[in-house]
Formats: sequence, C-alpha cells, structure tokens
Amino acid sequence: MKALYMKQEIFSMRGKFMVKDADGNDVYQVGGSFMQVPKTYRIEDAQRNEVATITKKLFSFLPTFFVDVVGQEQVTIQKEFTFLKAKYTIQAESLEVRGNWWDMDFEVLQHGEVVGIVEKKWFQWGDSYRIQVLNEEIETLLVALVVAIDCVQADQSASG
Repeated sequence: MKALYMKQEIFSMRGKFMVKDADGNDVYQVGGSFMQVPKTYRIEDAQRNEVATITKKLFSFLPTFFVDVVGQEQVTIQKEFTFLKAKYTIQAESLEVRGNWWDMDFEVLQHGEVVGIVEKKWFQWGDSYRIQVLNEEIETLLVALVVAIDCVQADQSASG
C-alpha cells in the first residue's frame, strides 16, 4: 500500500499544487487553467511529463467533466438533474466509486476489488486529501479522479 497526500493552496491564483508521498517527496504536480475556457487541469509526474488531464465540457445542460489518463480508460463525471441535493454519476468501464464521495470519503473499486481509498483531512488550511493506493497500476487514475471530484465540488460551490 502506498499513501499520497494532496494539499491545495487556498489562495493560489495559478491553481498549482503538488501531490506528495509519505516522505514529503513530490510525485505529481497539478496545474489548473486560470482564465481558460474550457476549464482544464493537467497532471504531470515528477519528471514533468503530462500523465492526465481533466476537462470541463463546454455547452452542456448539466456540468460534465472528462478525466483522461495516458494509457488508461476515460472517466466521465456528470451532474444528474435533481431539485434538492446535488448528485453526480461517475462513468467508467471498470471503476466504481463507493461511499460518501461528496464529502471526499470513499473507496475506488476496479472489477469489484478495492484499489484505492480517499479521505479528506478536515480542519486544514485549503483542501487536503490522503489517497491510499492499493493497486499502483492505476495510481495516476486515482489522483486524477480525486482532482476531478474536487473540481466538480468547486464548480458546484461557485454556481450555488
């Protein structure tokens, strides 16, 4: 099992932050587009190679986000039409997110087996998450999924 830690800077205008390992070493850099349409996040590995992108779909009735990871499946996160509490679906061929993902406390399953656990750290300055990677083959996909779900929540907060 490998643990990664993601902490967003609350006042960062550039939208850049690092994902670190348990020893504090940089593993990924996440950079958001500040005044760009469509809203896009790029994830780079420690050698600064782009390994994933998250893009908000333009001109859709309900907010939709696409997660593309190099060499892995695409994940789509889409808001459902509801009147009271916001609800989103996560569509991926072999992935399932189980738990309270709206509060960032969930498990990611692949073919029914838990491959990652995400926990939001409360009472922190900025958003902080612990990502337990149980299958290192999809580590990048897990990081991209956490960033994408956080984007969905930020988009919902901004529109509400």
